[in-house]
Amino acid sequence: MSTHVFLAELAGTFILLLMGGGVCANVALKGTLGSAAGWVAISLGWGFAVYCGVWIAGISGAHLNPAVTLGLLVNPDAAEYAPGVAKTFANTMLYFLAQFIGAFLGAVGTWLAYKKHLDDPQNAGQQLGVFSTGPAIRSYGWNLVTEIFGTFVLVFVIAGLGHTPHELGPLAVALLVVAIGLSLGGATGYAINPFRDLGPRVAHTILPIKGKGSSDWSYSWVPLVGPAIGGILGGLAAAPMF
Repeated sequence: MSTHVFLAELAGTFILLLMGGGVCANVALKGTLGSAAGWVAISLGWGFAVYCGVWIAGISGAHLNPAVTLGLLVNPDAAEYAPGVAKTFANTMLYFLAQFIGAFLGAVGTWLAYKKHLDDPQNAGQQLGVFSTGPAIRSYGWNLVTEIFGTFVLVFVIAGLGHTPHELGPLAVALLVVAIGLSLGGATGYAINPFRDLGPRVAHTILPIKGKGSSDWSYSWVPLVGPAIGGILGGLAAAPMF
């Protein structure tokens, strides 16, 4: 795997998390110009963030998500991760590394862009939602089911898009993410990407945010395990279909 491919995957994931975290900050934090804009704004913002990230990471196949990488890994009809990038253990680890670094740096970028609002006492203890997901009703087993379904839809439909004639390009994946957010996202915040949650959660833990409260590591395994399972199931289900 070339350095260019690694950097493209890192940069695409960085843009995804910078803009996705940015819309969460704009909506969730008091005192911003977009405060309380609501779930539709968050779903649209994440969709547009995916759209931009996919454009940036074209040469890497724009996985931007270890669940997508896992789905391709188990799908026997996917010969490569991207043109010229073989499905090997080493390349899989490099994709994961690029995605984690990009996600972490994107979260740091969001912190810098919204630092004054994140440090504002009126937002004390509420900052984690800018960085990571959390359930509306905490029930680990059912939260896990929600994340599995959301990520299954993501990977399964992406596989179908690759075999369907259209000229939408990255917009097709962006619309898919919006659809998942509006339909399946309300229960857990739809991580549907292990590092979309883990990278920013690490950032929340170590960044000097005033009054930030807990990073809720007791929940963190759900948006890691659920999307991983969903991605694998989506990749396996896609093989006989497309």
